[in-house]
Amino acid sequence: MTPGLWSFEGQVSPVWPGRNWPLGATWSPASTNFAVYAPHATACWLCVFDDEDVETRHALTERSLGIWHGALPDIAPGTRYGYRVDGPWDPAQGLRFNPAKLLLDPYAQAVSGTIDPRPALFGYRFDDPAVRNDDDSAPYAARSVVVDPSFDWEGEQPMKRRWRDTVIYELHVKGFTALHDRVPEHLRGTYAGLGSPAVTDYLRDLGVTAVELLPVHQFFSEPGLTERGAVNYWGYNSIGYFAPHNAYSAAGDRGQQVVEFKQMVKDLHRAGIEVILDVVYNHTAEAGPLGPTLSFRGLDDRGFYRRVQRGETAPEGPSGRFDDTYWDVTGCGNTVNSEDPLALRMILDSLRYWVTEMHVDGFRFDLMSALTRTGSRVDMKSDLLVAIGQDPVLRHVKLIAEPWDASMDGYLVGELPPPWVEWNDQYRDSTRDFWRGQTPGLHEVATRLAGSSDLYADDGRSAYNSVNFVTAHDGFTLRDLVSYDRKHNEANGEDNRDGTDNNRSWNHGVEGETDDARILERRRRQAANMMATLCLSNGVPMITAGDERGRTQRGNNNAYCQDNPTSWIDWSPDDAWLDVYEVTKAALRLRREHPALRQRHWFEGRPTIKGGPKDLAWLHPTGREMRAEDWHDGNLRAVGMFVSGAPLRAPGPCGEQQVDASFVIWFNAGHEPVHLLLPENDWVQEGAVVLSTDGELPPGTPVKAGDHFEVRSRSVLVIQTT
Repeated sequence: MTPGLWSFEGQVSPVWPGRNWPLGATWSPASTNFAVYAPHATACWLCVFDDEDVETRHALTERSLGIWHGALPDIAPGTRYGYRVDGPWDPAQGLRFNPAKLLLDPYAQAVSGTIDPRPALFGYRFDDPAVRNDDDSAPYAARSVVVDPSFDWEGEQPMKRRWRDTVIYELHVKGFTALHDRVPEHLRGTYAGLGSPAVTDYLRDLGVTAVELLPVHQFFSEPGLTERGAVNYWGYNSIGYFAPHNAYSAAGDRGQQVVEFKQMVKDLHRAGIEVILDVVYNHTAEAGPLGPTLSFRGLDDRGFYRRVQRGETAPEGPSGRFDDTYWDVTGCGNTVNSEDPLALRMILDSLRYWVTEMHVDGFRFDLMSALTRTGSRVDMKSDLLVAIGQDPVLRHVKLIAEPWDASMDGYLVGELPPPWVEWNDQYRDSTRDFWRGQTPGLHEVATRLAGSSDLYADDGRSAYNSVNFVTAHDGFTLRDLVSYDRKHNEANGEDNRDGTDNNRSWNHGVEGETDDARILERRRRQAANMMATLCLSNGVPMITAGDERGRTQRGNNNAYCQDNPTSWIDWSPDDAWLDVYEVTKAALRLRREHPALRQRHWFEGRPTIKGGPKDLAWLHPTGREMRAEDWHDGNLRAVGMFVSGAPLRAPGPCGEQQVDASFVIWFNAGHEPVHLLLPENDWVQEGAVVLSTDGELPPGTPVKAGDHFEVRSRSVLVIQTT
């Protein structure tokens, strides 16, 4: 430490040598080993806090391979700690050491408290960023926590459900139960609340097989949000990649959050529901070079964050300002350098920890393209992709990529290698355009309904590499998609500049909520149409929590800072779209019960056996098959999709031939009813309506070859053979 620049008044105690692995705090009854990576530091102190918040500093004198380490006896689980690290101060060179800043352990398995973004939390002086700020940050910083990892899983084993049998439900841990009247009040908005019977019964009844949780790694709100009295509700601002976010714990933040999270996973698994985490490894809560010093910046700023290389132009960020040191393709101020050996190790260790210790079933990677870089170039053989692909633990869990980032060259839909599946925004856009009548022809939407073969069939992947969705956490809810033409984000405090303007939405004549019964009926039918389309398309369906019951954010399409009823699910029946719920539930039941609606192989448009019907045929409203010119007929708004189950192309688990019912699904996105003829054909001789958003042809209506019938405007009709 440089004399005179910063001093510490408190106890200083000796420490045992310990070892340099594993990283983090490893508790045992005899002692707790501490190890932290800071390769360019000149000194490192382990700082332990008692229940009165008195700090005791322990100098770590052992260093090997850039890792500072030591062990302490008599450390109880729940003990809070942090690090102080000294070394050169040269921000332009990525050296931002400052012993006045209390740092979180990157490998901490729990975090206590939160941050208060006072000036002391920043490593530099506001009046001159080149000068180090020697004010103590400890009063305003969070603490790492020593954790006892023991938990009785009672022999639980991973479900490893196949992708074709998976239905994903994207939800927010707090927002899903914050207003739930059947969850005990003290558990609402928590991990325990999410694992309660009221939730698991609902999800199982709906037909969900996996929940995808918005970020639960420990995160903090950005200082800019805090200054205007807001918070980061979504959680895409991670800082603790081994720690469950402490604010979602009903039991406490001194390690209790770890036990509570594990119990939630156990409860969901008992209900047959897998757990997928939305993970944000592409950037951290430390933001750009003028952000706070919380952890990585004070330990290894040079290695952990990507920097602009000599002769390289920095990508232009959302603010339009170029940064002269950090290379940012996340739009959040920094980009994690997944080429750095220890940053890569941290990501892999974190992923394995959540699989092996927390029993989660998979991950959805936020802005995956930012992590697929070699230098500044997108690389499908990048270090992280190769490492995950060969890892014996990770390559067998569910891996979902958000295949883009904030740069122009980061759009990778259809390009990720196995075993990755992808969020398919082309499915989203095509489905929205079809149902609002803004498609030049039917070819695009038919391709999406059949599994997006243009994106995934050319290199041996399947339709289940496509995660299909119509809405997600960012953007309009389904109800708002049919109720608003424009975003209404004024409550976010950014003058309605935030959030996308490319909503592909339609308000049906009135902007926002209305009492007009005719418009309300159209909106609810359109919402049901899109849910039925999503659930019956080839690929993996993802539903956004609450869409099935008409959740609204009142036109806010970027509610990232709305930790209030704007974002929370309203469980009261008064304004719920329960008719949409019933259609969603019925469509998912059909999908679950009929392998014809979730086939393993690509459709080939030819019979699976000699003399049989085609496995897939597209039908014109006149009763014939679609012709080449029909696909580009801008006036044609209705199409039928015949899916054969007699027999299926894929064999059963013992090699047996599988036989199922066949289906004709009619999609009419036009503003006029369509008069259909079901002629004598190879598809359906006799059947019945099993799902309908058309009130004139309810489920149970019999249908046979030769019948004429009418499908009303903007509706879906599913006929099953008998």
